Amino acid sequence: MALRLRTGGYASIAARRGAMNGLPELAELDAILAIGGDAVRVREVAQVEARGHRFPIRVITLGTERPDAPAIGYFGGVHGLERIGTAVVLAYLRSLMVRLRWDDTLHALLRHVHMVFMPLVNPAGMWLGTRANPDGIDLMRNSPAEASGSVPWLVGGQRLSAALPWFRGVAGAAMAPESIALCKTVEARLFDRPLALTLDCHSGFGASDRIWVPYARSREPIEHLPEADALRRLFDDTYANHRYVFEPQSLQYLAHGDLWDHLYDRALARQRGSFLPLTLEMGSWLWVRKNPRQAFSRGGIFNPVATHRFQRVLRRHISFLDFLARACASHARWLPQEPARSAARREVVHRWYGSPR
Repeated sequence: MALRLRTGGYASIAARRGAMNGLPELAELDAILAIGGDAVRVREVAQVEARGHRFPIRVITLGTERPDAPAIGYFGGVHGLERIGTAVVLAYLRSLMVRLRWDDTLHALLRHVHMVFMPLVNPAGMWLGTRANPDGIDLMRNSPAEASGSVPWLVGGQRLSAALPWFRGVAGAAMAPESIALCKTVEARLFDRPLALTLDCHSGFGASDRIWVPYARSREPIEHLPEADALRRLFDDTYANHRYVFEPQSLQYLAHGDLWDHLYDRALARQRGSFLPLTLEMGSWLWVRKNPRQAFSRGGIFNPVATHRFQRVLRRHISFLDFLARACASHARWLPQEPARSAARREVVHRWYGSPR
């Protein structure tokens, strides 16, 4: 699946460099950053290697640097096969870079919110065309978080062998460098805020687009369930015709090692601010159903192949990414407060989990 690159000047050099290592998403990121100029801040937080090629892991930030401001983070490419997740984040970032030239409302928004982007968390895995990183580690099974219930065999995370999918890594070993880079970025940029939201973009589960909230490790309702449901209701009211399914991930399956479970628990232990990680799980079965031949390629199972379908997916999700930024900046207007918060928690626990907890 090729990304259409728009390049010129420095960006054309970057695009050629990206084309040489066979990773068009990296070239597209460089082209986007060239558009943003001085308004965008870029930091390389790690480098990873595969077959003699080195790939940077970059963090891009926009908006206010005030530590007391709300923050929003966008993440993609955790699984190298799921290129569409990176494409969605890059499409939104490109839109912001262009809007910086003319959109006064965007400049006003950025005075109130801190924005973080990691579009390519696993660039070497994407270059290799694998779900895992070059060491065979599935990054979304790589944290120390352990499931408290039974998990599906292999899918829930395994330590048998890197030759099998969903490998968590060796027991007791440090997390993979990509996982460490993500966790350090989130802790430094998104913890201890009045509100911090994250959206990690994936594909491959079912025929519906789902917005998952933690936990993956447990069917225990998270502390910030009222905030998650308030966000859902806000989106329902604002975009009445959307097709997302909001739910806890644990309603579908449990898994060991989820990075967002790990980060959520770490943020909760600090008892400062509200941290709510979300996962966008794009339903790739719908793309396969429309074009069954996609099922015979690894990339086709996780990504829309037809150009018009690829473009439609980008258009569909940019609205949600932009909604999250605006909701984050305006959190004081919709976050639930006591005593309504406790009543909301009882209602949403009953609706999602079926019994009071």
